[in-house]
Amino acid sequence: MVVNLILLLIGLYVLIKSADILVDGAGSLAKKWGMSGLLIGLTVISFGTSLPEVLVNVLASFRGSYDIGMGNIVGSNISNTLLVLGITVLVAGVLKVDKSIINKLIPFSILSVIVLFVLANGTLINGSGEPGLFRSGGVILLCFFSIFIYFTFTEKSKEEEESVRERNLFASWLMTIGGLLGLYFGAKLTVDNAEIIARIMGVSEALIGITVIGLGTSLPELAACLAAALKKQAGMAIGNIVGSNIFNILWVLGISSLIKPIQYSPMLDIDIALVIISSLILFPLIIFGKKNYLTKSGGIVMIILYIAYIIYVVIRG
Repeated sequence: MVVNLILLLIGLYVLIKSADILVDGAGSLAKKWGMSGLLIGLTVISFGTSLPEVLVNVLASFRGSYDIGMGNIVGSNISNTLLVLGITVLVAGVLKVDKSIINKLIPFSILSVIVLFVLANGTLINGSGEPGLFRSGGVILLCFFSIFIYFTFTEKSKEEEESVRERNLFASWLMTIGGLLGLYFGAKLTVDNAEIIARIMGVSEALIGITVIGLGTSLPELAACLAAALKKQAGMAIGNIVGSNIFNILWVLGISSLIKPIQYSPMLDIDIALVIISSLILFPLIIFGKKNYLTKSGGIVMIILYIAYIIYVVIRG
C-alpha cells in the first residue's frame, strides 16, 4: 500500500506538470489561429481531459463492471462542476463567464444529462423494459455530440485572453500533444493506484466509481483549469469544465455503449438528478452578485455542496 501511495503522488505530479504544458501549448495555438480560449477549452482540452473517462469506461464495459463505468461518468461530472470549478474559482479569485456559456453551453450540458436519464431508464428506446444504455441509445448520444461539435465551431466568443505567449507552430503542437499524453498517463497512474488502495480498504464498486475514480478522472480537468485560471485564461478553464461534462456523457458513454451495452442501476437516478442540479446552481451563482462572474463565495458554495454529496454517497454505501 505504501508503494501505491508513492505511485499515486507521482501520478499527481505528472498531472500538474502536464496541465501547465498543455495550457501553454493550446493557448499559443489559439492565439496563432485567432481562436478564443473558450473554443480551445471546449474542444482540444476537453477531448484530452476526457481520455481517462474513456479508458475507465471501455475497460469497465469489457470487464462487466457497469457500476464503475456509469458511476465514473456521473461522479466525474459532479466533481467537475462543484469541486473542480469551485477550487479553480477559489485559487483564481474570480472567473469571468462568457455569455455563450450562460445562454447556450450550460443549457446544452443539462440537456445532455436529461437525454442520458431518459435513455437509461426509458422503454421507448429499447422496448425491453430493462434499464440500460443500449447501442441505439449510444447512437442517439453520438448524434447529440455531433450537434454540439457543429455548434461549438460556429459559436463566436467575444472574450479576450491575457498573458498568452505565442510560440512557433511545431512547439505549440508538441506542447499540446505532450501535455495531453502526460495528463492521460498521470491520470491513469493516479486512478489505478487510488482504486487499489480503495479495494484494500474494502470499498464497494459503485462507491469506487462515484468517488475514487470519478474524482480521479476529474484530476486532468482540475490541473488544466487551475493552470488556465492562473494564466488569466478564464474561457479556457470554464470551457474545459462544460466541454468535458458534455464529452463525458455524449461521447464517452456513446462510444462505450456502442462497444458493449451498459447495464444501469436505477440507484444512480438520484446521482444523475444531482448532475442536473449542480449545473442549474451555476446560474444564480453567476447571475447574482457580480454579474457574469464566478466569485470566491460561489466557489465556497460549490465545494460545500460537493462535500455534502460525498457524505451522502458514503452513507448510502
